[in-house]
Amino acid sequence: MTTTAVPESAPRLPRAFWALWVCQLVNRLGSFVQPFLVLYLTQDRHLSAGTAGAVAAAVGAGSVVSQLVGGWLSDRFGRRRTMLIGFLGTAAALILLGSAQSMPTIWASAFIVGLLGDLFRPAVQATVADLLQPKERVRAYGLLFWAINLGFSVSTVSAGVLASVGYSLLFWINAGTSVVAALVIWRMVPETRPVLDEGPRRQLLPVALRDTTFLLMILLQIGYATIYFQGYSTLPLAMAADHLQSSTYGLVIALNGVVIVVVQPFVNRRLATYDRPKLLASSMLIVGLGFGLGAIVHSWWGYGLSVVVWTIGEIGFAAVIGAVFADLAPVDLRGGYMGLAGSMSFGLGSVIGPLAGTNVLEHAGRTTVWLGCAVLGAILFVGQLALAPALHRRAKASALLLPAEVA
Repeated sequence: MTTTAVPESAPRLPRAFWALWVCQLVNRLGSFVQPFLVLYLTQDRHLSAGTAGAVAAAVGAGSVVSQLVGGWLSDRFGRRRTMLIGFLGTAAALILLGSAQSMPTIWASAFIVGLLGDLFRPAVQATVADLLQPKERVRAYGLLFWAINLGFSVSTVSAGVLASVGYSLLFWINAGTSVVAALVIWRMVPETRPVLDEGPRRQLLPVALRDTTFLLMILLQIGYATIYFQGYSTLPLAMAADHLQSSTYGLVIALNGVVIVVVQPFVNRRLATYDRPKLLASSMLIVGLGFGLGAIVHSWWGYGLSVVVWTIGEIGFAAVIGAVFADLAPVDLRGGYMGLAGSMSFGLGSVIGPLAGTNVLEHAGRTTVWLGCAVLGAILFVGQLALAPALHRRAKASALLLPAEVA
């Protein structure tokens, strides 16, 4: 992969960015519910694997709508307000899901968790793009990703222990950290929505639907997210079938966060110098192959090796994906583009992944699931390389634009 020279020193990031960093860390420290939702539903509520996967997919369905709404809100009413609504609403929705007794209530509350839980994502992504020039964004998005996984590495280990005490505790702690994250935003993050020239704002969909490069990027990310979400739906079920306890799954999946926390600080600046499309392509291939190892492992250390391999790919992917979509986004539709990218890629992936993985596991077996991940990773590798020239052109155009004036 081609690189550019690494600068001797990097400019200081603004105070508002570090407030977002703290917010992400706090929020992820208590993110207990998603990794253990399928186990909670199958072991505590005694639902079938397929039903539990479908409930997890309901969270993903809410996420599809969530990021669309979050992007629209952040462009129309402000990044800060959107983040506050998202965090406080998520806290209430988690308590509702954890106390739900009937299946209709479980379905509805799961959808609401997804609907409110990702409102903040496009607002955070847009805020970073508002504050920083294109050359600084890779480092900033990488630091946010590191904060998320620093919290994740702690939460998954502690969640495995807490789950053995009682799953309901996970919901209450997760809700509490969402409230703390909201307080951080309220106290420390100003509004950054660009002040544009007078006149009506453009509508998102007419612009985005004519943006072929953007739509093809979303298609590739749907495939990546479909693979990635096997780690939170199919993987715990496969480990349970190998007679491994839920606490073991917690320790294994925690390796994802541990590897990121340990490795990323040493590679973040170097990754920023690589050719972005080639890095994305290679990273998606590594993620697919990492999950593919699940076809031949049965022990805790074998699953741990699989997690380490696909985590290496995830580090490369996460380092540049936010900056790539920021390059594609028009200034006046930045939040909407980020929301549409998140909802259509990771939102749909979080629906397709749990549904496909759990049902293939139930009807065709684990080998088919994991080999399918490896094949899909290879397909994504080829597709991302084919899109590289168009992404390079858009990145050059974005580099000519300075961050807009903020309110």
